[in-house]
Amino acid sequence: MRRLLLVLPAMLAALLWCAPAYAQARNQLGPLCTTETTPADQMVDACTKIIALKVFKGGQLATVYFWRAVGWNKKGEYAKVIADATEAIRLQPSQAVYNLRGSAYYDKGDYDIAIADFDDALTLGPPSGIIFHNRGNAWRGKRDYAKAIADYDAAIKADPKSAFSFQNRGISKEAVGDLDGALADINQAIRLDPSLPQPLINRTAIWRARGDFDRAIADGSEAIRLAKDKPPVNIMTPPNSVLISGYTHRALAYEAKGDYAHAREDYKATLAIVASDAGSKANQATAKVRLSLVTDAAAPIPRDAPSPATQPAASPAPQQTGAASAPSPAPAVRGTRMALIIGNGGYAHVKTLPNPPNDARAVAKSLRDIGFTVSEGVDLDRAAMQKMTRDFLREAARAQVALVYYAGHGVQVDGRNYLIPVDVELKPGTGMTDAMIDMDTIMAGLDDQVRTNILIFDACRNNPMAQQVASAGTNRGIEGASGLAAPTSLGAGATLGAGTLIAFATAPGQVALDGEGANSPFSAALSRHIGTPGLEVQQMLTRVRAEVVSSTKNKQVPWSNSSLLGEVYLAEK
Repeated sequence: MRRLLLVLPAMLAALLWCAPAYAQARNQLGPLCTTETTPADQMVDACTKIIALKVFKGGQLATVYFWRAVGWNKKGEYAKVIADATEAIRLQPSQAVYNLRGSAYYDKGDYDIAIADFDDALTLGPPSGIIFHNRGNAWRGKRDYAKAIADYDAAIKADPKSAFSFQNRGISKEAVGDLDGALADINQAIRLDPSLPQPLINRTAIWRARGDFDRAIADGSEAIRLAKDKPPVNIMTPPNSVLISGYTHRALAYEAKGDYAHAREDYKATLAIVASDAGSKANQATAKVRLSLVTDAAAPIPRDAPSPATQPAASPAPQQTGAASAPSPAPAVRGTRMALIIGNGGYAHVKTLPNPPNDARAVAKSLRDIGFTVSEGVDLDRAAMQKMTRDFLREAARAQVALVYYAGHGVQVDGRNYLIPVDVELKPGTGMTDAMIDMDTIMAGLDDQVRTNILIFDACRNNPMAQQVASAGTNRGIEGASGLAAPTSLGAGATLGAGTLIAFATAPGQVALDGEGANSPFSAALSRHIGTPGLEVQQMLTRVRAEVVSSTKNKQVPWSNSSLLGEVYLAEK
């Protein structure tokens, strides 16, 4: 969870009012502008009126711009924070202003610029534990956990009672696999300030990673109680974000335990709260998908359905085609590595693709050979594809690694990516996207930093559906484009996707080749390298990329984006 702190020395307010000024500015507008607890809109309005009076210059005017930036920061309008802080720095640089602007750049996901501002703040001095803490957050955003831990060390040395520095150092240790160190730090954060819900939420995730669901639920419950009783007052913490996170994490713990009724109630509670920041909205997107999945899981079995005891055992490698229903996988055991493999080529209304079924079978075999439990589907219509995907998302809740591979047609519409079932038929005026599978839904359903998620899409092929997409979107403001779009959920600064790697057969917006052999260039390389023992997954994709670039004579360059929290090996060393 994000936690940035501000340096707000009282001298900034005192400096503003130490010289004669208009009585209105001093007596009426001043306290509203320079009091940290002033509501955001009132603070911005008061500071704006002071600036309009043109009373102050130099350092005093810099102070007004600083406080207006604080007001913008409360509202989450980071571009305006940066503009006002930049003006304050031009008038008179100060440690507090550099820290504030760095914090805004951090919230925008511009981590390198944020680090530069925190560096300047520390150069101006004196050494500040708060600024070390904030720079540690930026290093953590860049996934440079060693530097993050070093800055949290410095923050803790400056302020041994900083609960949030212990908490965030614990999060960084968890990211590098040091669960014992992470637990020790988060326990210390809880001892230092038992009233904070955030460390309890982080400990919920650790207990869940260890499979101790009862402790996870207990910590989640206490975090929710604290968030309700004492909402965060720090201006850097968006309203409702802590409560939303608490409900989401407790719901995931209930779901992992198999208590779908309580999970369903927590997901509903998450969706009922108004979200005001990207992280909370990401949690709500996950809650929406998971609520649907646990509702399915908790649904009563029809009377004419066979009982679980009389059903035939599931095939170790379930495979289906066409409209056939996918058998639900057996409940996953903690530590299971699961894969969903789909290859669609036999399209009914557009030119068929000969290779995707072969690609899917080749990748599925490679994964089974290294111990994955694989659900495999070939030439699926929408109903079968939707069911197989939902079954996988539901059962993957208890998996340690979840991998999704799709080969076939894909399309981006208004910047969102969709996978195409074999029975799709696009006609003008139809509910076009309703006939496809939304990639964002898959990503939201898997979003959980406790699990490693790997999503691989060989769906960027030359799309004969582009003209139909354009015509179906007439008068609806819909735009189709070549290739797939870079997922916004893995963009800079976003929280959705922690622990996730996504790979495309070629760069976003570009077209991949189907190939002249039995497999596409991408899947042929992938199936060869994915089972290499001791090869870290990102190094594996680098080998795949090099092979594809070579075999296509630079016409196709595979793309990937990672928010993995550590090294991942698909095949044991």
